[in-house]
Amino acid sequence: MGFAIASQLLRARVPALWALVLLLTLLLAGPARAAVRFDMFVGYDGIVPMGSWFPIAFEVQNDGPPFTATVEIAPGQFNSAQNRTMMVELPTGTTKRFIIPTFNAGSYYPTWSARVLDERRRVRAETTSQRVRRLNEAVVPLAAAITRVVPALPELKTKQDELRPIFGRLQPSVFPDNPLALEGLDTLYLSSERALDLKANQVGPLLAWLHGGGHLIVGLEQINHLSGSGEWLRQLLPVEVTGMKSVTSHDELQSWLASRQRFDGSVRDGRKFVRNSPGNPPPLLFPFEMIRPDPQFDSAPLQVITGRLREGRVLVGPAAAPLIVSAARGRGHLTTLLFAPELEPFRSWKNAPHFWAKMIDLPPELLTSETFNRNPGRPIDGVFGAMIDSKQIRKLPVGWLLLLLLGYLVVIGPLDQYWLKKLNRQMLTWLTFPAYVAFFSLLIYFIGYKLRAGETEWNELHVVDVIPHGDSADLRGRSYGSIYSPVNAQYAFASEQPFATWRGEYAGNYGGGQESSRATVEQRPAGFRALASVPVWTSQLFVSDWWRQNATPVKLSVAANEITIDNDLEVPLTLVRVVIGEQVLELGNVPAQEKKTFARRSLPTSTLQTFVQNNGRNFSEAVNSRQQAFGDNARAQLTDLSSAAMAASFISMNDTANSYGNFHCPPGFELSHLTGRGDAVLLAWLPDFSFTPPLNQFPASRGGKNTLLRVASEIGK
Repeated sequence: MGFAIASQLLRARVPALWALVLLLTLLLAGPARAAVRFDMFVGYDGIVPMGSWFPIAFEVQNDGPPFTATVEIAPGQFNSAQNRTMMVELPTGTTKRFIIPTFNAGSYYPTWSARVLDERRRVRAETTSQRVRRLNEAVVPLAAAITRVVPALPELKTKQDELRPIFGRLQPSVFPDNPLALEGLDTLYLSSERALDLKANQVGPLLAWLHGGGHLIVGLEQINHLSGSGEWLRQLLPVEVTGMKSVTSHDELQSWLASRQRFDGSVRDGRKFVRNSPGNPPPLLFPFEMIRPDPQFDSAPLQVITGRLREGRVLVGPAAAPLIVSAARGRGHLTTLLFAPELEPFRSWKNAPHFWAKMIDLPPELLTSETFNRNPGRPIDGVFGAMIDSKQIRKLPVGWLLLLLLGYLVVIGPLDQYWLKKLNRQMLTWLTFPAYVAFFSLLIYFIGYKLRAGETEWNELHVVDVIPHGDSADLRGRSYGSIYSPVNAQYAFASEQPFATWRGEYAGNYGGGQESSRATVEQRPAGFRALASVPVWTSQLFVSDWWRQNATPVKLSVAANEITIDNDLEVPLTLVRVVIGEQVLELGNVPAQEKKTFARRSLPTSTLQTFVQNNGRNFSEAVNSRQQAFGDNARAQLTDLSSAAMAASFISMNDTANSYGNFHCPPGFELSHLTGRGDAVLLAWLPDFSFTPPLNQFPASRGGKNTLLRVASEIGK
């Protein structure tokens, strides 16, 4: 009977047992069906620039149920910086590729890790970046190639690995679709065959990078590469292609290689490569002059694209049948190779590595010196911090600090002993000493409160480059913002520009190779959202880099005898200067929505170097004082914002023999190369004006905004 009862109970529980087994099977099988493949590609083929933006590319494949993922990037322990996130929808059975622009503030073995989170913040996949393939120094050009065969560079004298540049290979499938992510790249070599693989949303950022100051090298292999999806490349070239022929004599390549001429046609100053000592050592020749010809290459036929020159200049070859054509594109440069470097005989040319070294503008010193001075100076961010940091903060002079310390020592020592001995109550020191400590603690807090307490303040200073591009203009903005916080708090920031990023102040090697702020940045299809933590009674600097296309707001036209400025803005240009060659011309102001012409001979002038040195002489002192907790408050501030910002635009003119007192800028910021190639540069100050809505999403009791507008133009006859 007991057995029968047990059997009935077992039969009654069978369905429940089967349901439990089925549930466990589904739970165990769920992760296998919901597998997420997650790959991360850091930098330009593992090459990461110092103090600049670069791309981190992701490829995510979701084989499970659809979900909205949050991709989160976190820097490694040696690269203290901001966390970045992006939300991505992952339908079932799809593979998505996307880019997150990232700023490298690390100078010692930077790494990044990433993970995929679902709606419940559960980790679905993660990956850790190993040490980057190459941390590219600011003084070494960073080059990449979209091609079948990656160009090689020559062996260098230096034994320091970080000073030995290499070409990174970029795949069209993960090429950035954001122009800001290309900012860290100096030179890009693009073969006409692989140009066909670029999509429209990648071509636009590539052209924006080129016009913003990049150097694009295009190698032409076949005429049919310039039709269909390559039509954009045909329109970009300075040559109208007509055919192809075999050239048996191309000695001009060797002649150019052994010359002092650079890729843009300018000539290097060779004085630094000649020893002036009266001793026996022979002259130190320009390194490329010592390269011997390769007879096998010189006698081999070379397939060359033929065409008519539309603009630019012939860099190599006869005018009727050029081999290389050089042309300016906005603030950048386009070099067209009318042959295919990936094919024979160029591919086997023994001097090809040196050819590519000249094309990427490799410093010749790297080919001749084992002790190349690599210190680029300190970042320019600190200069803008000294301009816009809150003036509410006052510092305690060191003299007063020492006096306060002396008073404390006198009170807890001789004075305490004197009056307790006089009262004959020496044991009371157990009570008086804590009282002294409490009193001086309150006194220090009171002094700190009086010196540093204030109201929430947000100041913005925008440096906006207007780069004509077709019928419109590229606006490349750098928005410096400084917040003063009276409490420990988190503050929200946002931008809805088509392409915009957010970072903290970059301190470079002078700040341990880190950013000086903490924030979480959510990158969005248009703009970003950021949440930053700011300690009590401190000012912190943030930078938003952005890009958009716009109608040209200000036009500059320079002729031999006159300068014309067309201001289409609804606000006046209150302080206008134009830099031509080594001269700074003072134009005064230009009213809103007016066109004004100035006679060049009647304008007050000064030399550019004098202007930069007069307005930039206090930069180093201000940056140093700004990092100190005590001292003279005035030394940490730059009060003439317009002149200081204009001088910072030509900061290389302020370089000194002591490189540690110099400054280096993010790519595209410094404008000396534009005047060096013969362009005129307009600098216009717009007080209380901004091209973008305020970045702060919180109320600020105090604040201000100003804009420095910069426009470059060719000089007419």
